[in-house]
Order: sequence, then structure tokens, then C-alpha cells
Amino acid sequence: MALYCLGGSKVKAGELSVGIVASFIGYTFTLTFAVQGLVNTFGDLRAALAATERINSVLSDAEIDEALAYSLEKDMKQKKVHDEVLELYLVNGSNEKKQSTKTRYMSTLKFGSSVRNLAETGDICLEDVDFSYPVRPDVEILRGLNLTLKCGTVTALVGPSGAGKSTVVQLLSRFYEPTRGRITVAGEDLRTFDKSQWARVVSIVNQEPVLFSVSVGENIAYALPDEYVSKEDVIKAAKAANAHEFIISMPQGYDTLVGERGGLLSGGQRQRIAIARALLKNAPVLILDEATSALDTVSERLVQEALDHLMKGRTTLVIAHRLSTVQNADQIALCADGKIAELGTHLELLERKGLYASLVDTQRLAFE
Repeated sequence: MALYCLGGSKVKAGELSVGIVASFIGYTFTLTFAVQGLVNTFGDLRAALAATERINSVLSDAEIDEALAYSLEKDMKQKKVHDEVLELYLVNGSNEKKQSTKTRYMSTLKFGSSVRNLAETGDICLEDVDFSYPVRPDVEILRGLNLTLKCGTVTALVGPSGAGKSTVVQLLSRFYEPTRGRITVAGEDLRTFDKSQWARVVSIVNQEPVLFSVSVGENIAYALPDEYVSKEDVIKAAKAANAHEFIISMPQGYDTLVGERGGLLSGGQRQRIAIARALLKNAPVLILDEATSALDTVSERLVQEALDHLMKGRTTLVIAHRLSTVQNADQIALCADGKIAELGTHLELLERKGLYASLVDTQRLAFE
């Protein structure tokens, strides 16, 4: 039995011409790319809608109502306060009432020295915190997380990837607000602080510090952009960060350009400049997010010495995968499934033989 193709050539049963095979493959790839394109387009639209909703909520001040609802309701129950201004946040009133309430709320935001005084003297508490990112509202990252950062002490937050450690950093930095629950500083809700003033009392040193394409000295002085910073202050901070020696060995010293994103410097040098910046800022709250994880042994030792100097007397949160860097923390919190699963000192957690001890065994560290 024989078949005839469009071109008139004879094809035996069970055989396919090269053209038919090529056409089939072409149609398959076309269909695959079309489906993938639709999926990507849907994802982009979803992200755009979430971003638009976020922007609109900020511009319309809707976020203020939602953010304060939980904390205000809790305060009212505890103190039995029936103040009319507070009730307006919890009762669906007219637009005029809501607008007047928001105006009063904005006037009660804490500014300046009061924010710094609270950060210097009080504990930072995360109370029943839930959180989902706006782009993925159906995925809960934090689920009723409770954690207290005691004033002037070092708290290490450890755990597997995806447990929610970086999300805690985002919330403490106020890049996002909790979906539910609240964060307090000396008992005051963090959302009652002016964001710009809160940024002045928090220093963050990341795994990949942000450096600008200017000189070394200017990158350090960026810690205080609105104030005059003398070269003596910059040098003092650099010395404390173990950065002065390598800086003065460079061609133009403190006037040496670091390149785009600090590309002309090594990883350890970039980290020490970031630490010098944090020292100059002199913020009472410090967040170290994997600050030494990407460094070699020599650079890590120099950076760790600078970090030890930086952490003195500050309320510090250390995020780390390398458990050898957090043994001396005042308390270690193990985050798993969006909650704090274990809390204690290094030795206490080892004795429990739980998740923390398993992580230590996995990394095969030699502890005393």
C-alpha cells in the first residue's frame, strides 16, 4: 500500500517524509512558545496588578487604616479605651471621618530624637507577625512569628533557605509592613514612626553592599548624606572597620574611585567600606544579612573583627547560614516554616538535639 504526499511523491505505509517530520516539529515548537508566552504574560499582568494595588494603597493612605487596625484593636481591648479617634479606625465611617482621622494620625507620627531614644533604650518585638508578598498574596512567608530582639544584645536568626529570614529583614527595614500582627520598639508600634526617621536609626550590612561609582571617602560619608562629614570622621570610621590600611595603599587614597558597584575592589574591601559607613552612621539598631558568607578566610577574619567592633552596645540581628559565625550570639533563633521553632544560646540548642543540632551536624563544624 502506498500514500501520496502533496508533492506527488510516493510514500510507503509506516514511513514519513522529512518534510512531514520537520513540519510536525515546527508546529510543536510554535505551540510550546505560544503557551509559554501566555503563561509569562499572565505572570507579568499579575505582578503589575499587585504593584498597582500597592501603589494605590500607599497614595490613598489605605495602608494606614489596615496597618493600624490590629494594633489599635488590641490596645483598646487591653486598656478599654473608647476614644472616638481610635474607634474611627475600626468602624466603617464616612469618608470625611476617615480623612480627618488620617490627618490626626499623621500628626501623631514620632519624629527625630524620640525615635532614636526608643531604639536606644527599648526591645524590638515581632508579635504574631504574618506576611505575604504583594506579588504572591496566596503564599504565606511568615505565620505567627514571635521574636524579641533585646536591647543592646546580639540575636542570630538561622534556618534553611526559604524559612523567612530575609523577610524579617525586609519588615524591620520597613520595606514592607506585616500582613497581620505588629512590630514594636519599646512597646510602641513601629508603624507610628516616620519612615525616614526610622531609616536613620537602622544600619544594614548586606552580603553584597551597595557602593556607588564615586571615591572611597564619599562612599563612607554617604552614611550621613544630609550632614557635613569631615575627613577625620571618615578616617576614624575606616580605621575601626579595618579598612584604613588598604585605603591608603591605593593610588589616590580616600579619593580613589571604586568603580561601578565597587567593581574595582575585592569582596572583603567592599564589606569593610560598608562597615565603616555603618560605624559613621552610629545607628542603635544593626542588621547583618550574610555579611561574611562570600568571603575567604583571611577577609572573613578582618571583616569579623570589624563587625565585633560595630556590634558593641547595639541591638543587632545577624542573619547567617554559616553557623560558625553565630556561636557567640546572646540568643539564636531558628526559623522554620515561617515561625521561630527554637530559641536559646548555642549550647542550649545543641543540648536539645533538635533542628539546630541537626543543622550543626550537617555542616560538620568543630565546636568546643
